[in-house]
Amino acid sequence: MIIDQLTRSIQLKICYFGPALSGKTTSIKALFNHFGKKDSVLSIESSVRRTLFFDYGTISFQNQQWNLKIHIYSTTGQDFYIITRPATLQGIDGIVFVADSQEEVYHRNLTSWNELCNYFEDIIITLPKVITFNKQDLPDKFSPAIFLENINYFKFKNIDFKKTIAVNGEGILDSFEEILSLVFKNIYKGQLISALQ
Repeated sequence: MIIDQLTRSIQLKICYFGPALSGKTTSIKALFNHFGKKDSVLSIESSVRRTLFFDYGTISFQNQQWNLKIHIYSTTGQDFYIITRPATLQGIDGIVFVADSQEEVYHRNLTSWNELCNYFEDIIITLPKVITFNKQDLPDKFSPAIFLENINYFKFKNIDFKKTIAVNGEGILDSFEEILSLVFKNIYKGQLISALQ
């Protein structure tokens, strides 16, 4: 987070993380589409339209006193480019973990979640995060409750989960609002809000 008292601006970094083909890029594009910024997402893609490095875009909100600029990234899900993920995750304020809800890829989600936890070690406990169970429109889905139990969901703080269908935008805005809420609650607990007044 960057707080600039001179320009009265706050900048946040939110990153979408998850296994390959879980819907990270689609989620971000659906979010930007909601704000009328469909063409504002930069995607570095391969020739088969798979994310090579990251997707990136910004969404800004302005009130009478402060300008909030949210930098939104996604990491590549392809393991061939795994070396790029830590760089994309640097300096983040919150994570949206996009899980693929199809039963056949259940273990890929667990592997991806464990990888994320390894990057942050103990910090992941308090880092704001929302788990989205994407592709709820498809058959043969696993139970979110089983996944949450397997990752020891209740040991984490600043965490929530949502169900999404990224291809039509269902649940995407709700998930985004929730991660912002968790980020700002975390800031408030850190007593940074008082410094802004």
